[in-house]
Amino acid sequence: MTEMPVIDPQKCDGCGLCVGVCHLNALAIVNNIVTIIETVECDWCTDCEAVCPTGAISCPFEIILQES
Repeated sequence: MTEMPVIDPQKCDGCGLCVGVCHLNALAIVNNIVTIIETVECDWCTDCEAVCPTGAISCPFEIILQES
């Protein structure tokens, strides 16, 4: 399994926007909080993080862009 998104359950309001944008069905709402369904297909496209209005989803690693 690759790196998966990190969920902060204290920030999640259960809106489901992230579930709607996940093209690999790696997320589900359980007890009104987003839950990761472990999948080897998750390629961390960051769509779920980008659409989350409360900042409950974050990248588990830092992305560094190098200027050429």
